[in-house]
Amino acid sequence: MRIRMKNLGLTLAVIFLAASAYSQVETPFDKKLFKEQKDQFKEAEKHLQEGDAYFMAYSVDYRKAVAEYLQANEFNPNSSELNYKIGMCYFNFDKYKMKPYFEKAYSLKPTVSNDILFYIGISYHIEGEWQKAIDYYNQFAGKATAPELQPLKTAAFKKVQECKNGQELADKKARVWIDNLGENINTKYPDYGPVISADEAIMVFTARRPGSEDLSPDGAYFEDLYESKRVNGEWSKSVSMGKPLNVQGQHDATIGLSPDGHTLFIYNDKKGNGDIYISSDEDGSWSKPEQLGKTINTDAHEPDASLSFDGKRLYFTSNRPSGFGMHDIYYADWNEEKEKWGEAVNIGNVLNTPYEERSVFIHPDGETMYFSSTGHNTMGGLDLFYSKLVDGEWQKPVNLGPPLNTPDHDVQLVVAGNGRYGYASSYRQGGYGEKDIYLITFLGPEKPPMLSNEDNLIASIAKPIKEKIKEPELVVEGSNMAILTGIIRDEKTKQPLQAQVVLVDNDKNEIIAEFMSDSKTGKYLVSLPAGKNYGIAVKKDGYLFHSENFVIPEASGFKQYKKDVDLKKVEVGQTIVLRNIFYDYAKYSLRDASINELERLIALLNENPTMRIELAGHTDTRGSVTDNQVLSQNRAKSVVDYLISHGIDKSRLEFAGYGESKPLISDEEISRMKSKTEKEDAHQQNRRTEFKILSI
Repeated sequence: MRIRMKNLGLTLAVIFLAASAYSQVETPFDKKLFKEQKDQFKEAEKHLQEGDAYFMAYSVDYRKAVAEYLQANEFNPNSSELNYKIGMCYFNFDKYKMKPYFEKAYSLKPTVSNDILFYIGISYHIEGEWQKAIDYYNQFAGKATAPELQPLKTAAFKKVQECKNGQELADKKARVWIDNLGENINTKYPDYGPVISADEAIMVFTARRPGSEDLSPDGAYFEDLYESKRVNGEWSKSVSMGKPLNVQGQHDATIGLSPDGHTLFIYNDKKGNGDIYISSDEDGSWSKPEQLGKTINTDAHEPDASLSFDGKRLYFTSNRPSGFGMHDIYYADWNEEKEKWGEAVNIGNVLNTPYEERSVFIHPDGETMYFSSTGHNTMGGLDLFYSKLVDGEWQKPVNLGPPLNTPDHDVQLVVAGNGRYGYASSYRQGGYGEKDIYLITFLGPEKPPMLSNEDNLIASIAKPIKEKIKEPELVVEGSNMAILTGIIRDEKTKQPLQAQVVLVDNDKNEIIAEFMSDSKTGKYLVSLPAGKNYGIAVKKDGYLFHSENFVIPEASGFKQYKKDVDLKKVEVGQTIVLRNIFYDYAKYSLRDASINELERLIALLNENPTMRIELAGHTDTRGSVTDNQVLSQNRAKSVVDYLISHGIDKSRLEFAGYGESKPLISDEEISRMKSKTEKEDAHQQNRRTEFKILSI
């Protein structure tokens, strides 16, 4: 009896395997095989033919094709050709769904297509199954003897190396958090290409949503620009930016935003080759986009752009013939005299490869560049990289690694001024749509745990085994720079003003950049890379200029300053502090770093030829009262002497020394300050030169 039951079990197993094998037998769409299901076959064949029409059309629509193919597949799931086509559709817009269809097509008929092993390899590659992907790529390369397969064979060899890179990078994960920005930004439609102001106040991005009435040739909605603003730490519900930025029936895509958020770079393909356009937000509304000059836009393809913090250098990508490979990174400098961009310069083969370099972003610190590439040590598709500018030379790019990079395309990363937060778009499982926008939080190096005395005692007794920890390759500690923001207003009415903000390198006496505050809000933003002594002047016709001084040391980390500026009208009795007049300690000779401030004062006096002013010198309370009185008077006199030597009539000038008698910050306040730096800054504010309008 036991033997009979055993034989019965074996018989049932054989029957099951036979049935299973029968269900996986290649079954072409042939009506002879479905005589008992004529109506169902006719309906499925109709879906198959409609799918083929989309699949083989001049303007292929993979989404519509796969919708038809899946209905045909419900009737006949054992057609190798149909499974292959479904896999190819998903390969083109949803790679995570393609593997079961490619594998089934191969199991039904290994010769279904001579590239099937290559695409199975990609299916494992995209899921991070590095070794399985390598095995399939190698199998494909070993069998790819036909001449038409040689380009794919070359691609397979590259992808084997990408998988090996992925295996290495998997052990060097960056310390980052990746968070979906949620429903206010992302939808079930593609949302991508985020660009931000340096202070994260505004985000502009591209989306393919129903707001665009027409469908593009690929069957999806046209690209449009959307905007979100950060309010109380949260991104507002995104809205279409409308006309003139979004034009019906054409693609309009974000590629770059200046650090202050007032200059937007847009990609547009209406002329057929893809060009860069620029729009400005100087009067409270965005201007009609204008094409950049011929040194930037050529007959080639220019899809990316990023503006330096001072607005004087534009980085962009192009596949013009002069490059090292596909798209390369170039830059052009602004020509002040001609008021146009100069000749394009290839950034060189440290960053550029024979493959794709895209989505260039220059950080407001002026020394960190982020970009994507299919070259270098990519782990698949476009990976995100960064490079540092050291002594005028770009260093070897560093792959940002997983989890930021995936085996699929990771195209664009923009990083806030603080260097801690970034924004990227990619297709990830669990998202809202095909592409979503994510917040990247760089955590920096992991800190060792602090042990109490008791912990140390226990540890010394236990003598634990020391474990060698492998540090991640990517360590992000934030940027070395400062951001200065604020509101410019009329001193009396408190109404916002549009004014000019001039940024000066005091040590070189050079104007670095000029900006305008927003005409509606009066807001301004200035990026201050580390390693300079900055003078900042705010100017507007009919008002006295306002000056500030900021020294940003090297390796200073990130700081954000908020300074609202109330401009004073040119009226008798008005007083302003000349914050960029510098003297050495206990001396009254003017330092060279004072020249730009003095030139502004000369310009003001020349614009108001009857104005008479008093120059007043002040000191801090260190030193004797008598010495400080003499010092302050001599300092005021040195400014008057400079003005006279540069053409200002001495009858228009008076000077006085007030010593330590009129401090801006009292000794009592200074004594309460905790840090030495804070106290020294307070003393510096008391050591000042002012001028007062005596008559006009």
